[in-house]
Amino acid sequence: MRVAVISDIHANRHALEAVLAAADKESPDEIWCLGDVVGYGPEPNRCCAIVAERTSVCLAGNHDLAVTGAIPLDEFNGDAAAAAHWTRQAIDGPSLAFLRGLAPQARREDVDLFHGSPLDPVWDYVLSEETARRSFYATSLPLMLVGHSHVPLAPAFDGRAVSGGLGSTDEQVSLAGARFLLNPGSVGQPRGKDPRAAWLMLDLDAATASFRRTEYAVGATQEEMRVRGLPEALANRLALGV
Repeated sequence: MRVAVISDIHANRHALEAVLAAADKESPDEIWCLGDVVGYGPEPNRCCAIVAERTSVCLAGNHDLAVTGAIPLDEFNGDAAAAAHWTRQAIDGPSLAFLRGLAPQARREDVDLFHGSPLDPVWDYVLSEETARRSFYATSLPLMLVGHSHVPLAPAFDGRAVSGGLGSTDEQVSLAGARFLLNPGSVGQPRGKDPRAAWLMLDLDAATASFRRTEYAVGATQEEMRVRGLPEALANRLALGV
């Protein structure tokens, strides 16, 4: 079974459509989303509609939960809070119903999925060896998928030590012989000083994972954000990949 794994779309339709077009060329059997469909970006309703139609499983991220009211806006600061407030005003009924039906964790095909981590599915960031180790101890399946940090990751655990770290573009990781924690990176607000949208192609039968980056119309998303009055810093960072 081949799965395209996406995460942290953040209402960036241009990035989402570019990634799905690239993924379709690899003929995945399913598409899984690890959450944060909305927040930060300018097209929450269109992104919700696309994700609802195209994915087999979708998690709730912290920004999704803020828009539904499950998390109070005072959990966010600065530009994130401003964007969440705007999204609450912009979200339509079908999108809100879709987001309210999501949970921050799931299990699929013997894979654990979390927006954050098994330690805290909503808020925890896996950005250190220690957090990765604790996440492995908190789960038992051979493969775990997480989002939230926007950073592509591929640490492995052999039962004693954690090895590996960042996932490199076009790198194919063999998942044989160890347990793995994978983060596909962010579709709509990528990191690593690479503005291209990040995602992951997972082949469960071959036990491989391949990190991908896809070009999209960054300027078009930035213009939409400015027209809607979203924070300028959020638009600017898209061109920098930070």
